[in-house]
Amino acid sequence: MQAFVAVLTIDLHFPDAGSLKAKRRELAPVKAHLANRLGASVAEVDHQDRWQRATLVATLAGGSPVRLDAAADALTGWLDARFPQGAIVHKTVRSVADLER
Repeated sequence: MQAFVAVLTIDLHFPDAGSLKAKRRELAPVKAHLANRLGASVAEVDHQDRWQRATLVATLAGGSPVRLDAAADALTGWLDARFPQGAIVHKTVRSVADLER
């Protein structure tokens, strides 16, 4: 069996957010798009108490590293277009066999 996972750590900046409520209003559609349109599992993992920052972890799974890389690149491209001031994305792709070791 070939199975692979991609883990993406995503740092976002919301320069116009003046409150946590404003940040949440901007962050909610981002998380929904990543999950519903791009098929990622998404969680906010850091900076929950900061007005202008958020760190997300998104995961993707697939049977081919090439297709998984393409899906991760599409996710990164969407974030780059959505956040012209910059979204910092770190991607790691591993086989399930590597994770089991």
